[in-house]
Amino acid sequence: MDRLNAVLCSRNPHKARELEALLPGWTIAPLDRDDYPPETGATYYENAASKARFGREHSGGWVLAEDSGLEVEALGGRPGVLSARYAEAASAGGQAAGARPEVPAAFGGGGEGGPAIAKLLGELEGSEDRRARYVSELVLLSPDGRELRGTGTLEGRIAHEPSGNEGFGYDPVFIPAGEERTVAELGNDWKAERSHRARAARALVRALGDARATTS
Repeated sequence: MDRLNAVLCSRNPHKARELEALLPGWTIAPLDRDDYPPETGATYYENAASKARFGREHSGGWVLAEDSGLEVEALGGRPGVLSARYAEAASAGGQAAGARPEVPAAFGGGGEGGPAIAKLLGELEGSEDRRARYVSELVLLSPDGRELRGTGTLEGRIAHEPSGNEGFGYDPVFIPAGEERTVAELGNDWKAERSHRARAARALVRALGDARATTS
């Protein structure tokens, strides 16, 4: 596809690198701002669209935004759109909740993902229902203001303990359907083809192709 330069409305360098790998021909640079609006939407789309509109105020070119989360059946769909704040709440809570299992540093303990993973495993302790899904919603704004969307999901289950060294976030405890290893064990090459974000990226590329076809 044609080369496309976009700013990503996120300070998360992992997302920028992953999306650039998932969108061949695209150059994606994070929009480094300290005043992003709070993510208060009830859906992934609302949060992604809000970030994209914020990015439009600070960039005249293509603007890309994403919101994603982990939905766990036994937790009623939590943490869902609150996945990032779930991690923050877990970190702020420290080790006060003694039921939280220890997460080794190699699996994100003490760093990104560690507190949230520990909280998640603690809440699922004793539960036989480990079903979960990853969801990603991408919103792209064109220079002329058109909005395009791409949605992707990845079904799976939550492992009983973290494993693997690649990926980020909840990847050390998410086992995709049909697999026996976590996303962190399967690795970044696997993610580039099958992750929820990869699926959302392909959907976005199709939407962009359709939009260009109707305007040509």
